[in-house]
Amino acid sequence: MVLTESDSELGRGDAAPEFELPGVDGERHSLDDFAGSDALLVVFTCNHCPYAQAKFDLLNRLADEYDDCAVVGINPNDDDAYPEDSFEKMREYVESGRVDYDAYLRDESQAVASAYGAVCTPDPFLFRNTGDGFELAYHGRLDDALNPDDEPEHVYVRDAIDAVLAGDDVSHDDMPSRGCSIKWKN
Repeated sequence: MVLTESDSELGRGDAAPEFELPGVDGERHSLDDFAGSDALLVVFTCNHCPYAQAKFDLLNRLADEYDDCAVVGINPNDDDAYPEDSFEKMREYVESGRVDYDAYLRDESQAVASAYGAVCTPDPFLFRNTGDGFELAYHGRLDDALNPDDEPEHVYVRDAIDAVLAGDDVSHDDMPSRGCSIKWKN
């Protein structure tokens, strides 16, 4: 369990770092693949972390409910040390319906997680589509549930998505994400 500030250099208004990563759908995905969405929620997540598992349903609902916000999970964890986070297991989670985001991608090199300044799972970054690319609108907790078994009373990311889709600034302060530390390779 980790409660930490991100070391991210990303601040509100900063451009989303580019990526091209394999998805469990057999395709490679980049930011351009989501250019048709008004908002993009990139969540660094994994399969094994109880904090990440506790947010599967929320992220699945967000992907289902918001046509104009793409929900993309990126798994950067060292799967040698944590086999449950392997690409094959990611595929199983999607095939079973446990994970049903718009895309579930593998960051094997961990370069994308590093570029975003992700520190834990889940670590969400919400971007606004400016027409020229995506800029950071919110980086913080998904909701106010601090432990995996807690029921949230307030879903911050829903407010943030609603604000972005309405063309407004996100009123919530960026808050440190809560979860398991990313399992970095040596």
